[in-house]
Amino acid sequence: MPTNVYFDTGTKPEQALYEDLIIEQLRIYGQDVYYIPRKLAGTDDIFGEDIGSSFEDAYLIEMYMETIDGYEGEKELMSKFGLDIQDDATFVVARRRWEQFVSIDNNLIVSSRPNEGDLIYFPKASKLFEITFVDHDDPFYQVHNLPTYKLKCKTFEYGSEAIDTGIAEIDEIEDDNSLDMLSHQMTLEAEVGSILLENAVEGADASYIILETYNVATIDENSQNDDFELADDNILDFTESNPFGDAGMN
Repeated sequence: MPTNVYFDTGTKPEQALYEDLIIEQLRIYGQDVYYIPRKLAGTDDIFGEDIGSSFEDAYLIEMYMETIDGYEGEKELMSKFGLDIQDDATFVVARRRWEQFVSIDNNLIVSSRPNEGDLIYFPKASKLFEITFVDHDDPFYQVHNLPTYKLKCKTFEYGSEAIDTGIAEIDEIEDDNSLDMLSHQMTLEAEVGSILLENAVEGADASYIILETYNVATIDENSQNDDFELADDNILDFTESNPFGDAGMN
């Protein structure tokens, strides 16, 4: 049989009051952050990925950082490429406030809710997070209503995206990371070039290592084959009659 019609846990006034209380709590205990929508330049029809993206707007809004004891995730890891920071965080934002301040943006992929791939800038920590999952039903229909979004985020990994929000401290992230990537590339190229040069100086055949400019019309297609034919005499041992047998057996 149906539930008792004389008891209702989700009237419109109750829902409005519950939502007002949540917004008030977020404005008291929350943090001012910037919500930064991702603008897609196009989509790869094969892999379903964005060809290029940019971030051109930033909206100041209050959110509650649920992980009050610190960041979650793997945190600091040492990888072969250096120190890898993998901090995770969960932000709570009121639906009504998000609709008032952010949903008006024309660049939103889906205008009715926060989008995975959008960014959140946390000014107090000068840290940029990327939204990986939007949980829309936690808490679950407490008064037959869903007044908040929980945004699961991870540290944003810069990948040559254009960041031009008009907020200086956010836009500097693009400049800093672009210079770091360029410096790393130049350092890597210099190290590789130095190794190749050292090998050539130590007696390796420079024709295999040092890149030169060739005229395609004058290239002898058999010349490299001749070089390999001579070089393999010092590498491969053809005197062994039974290379896969036991030692000492011929």
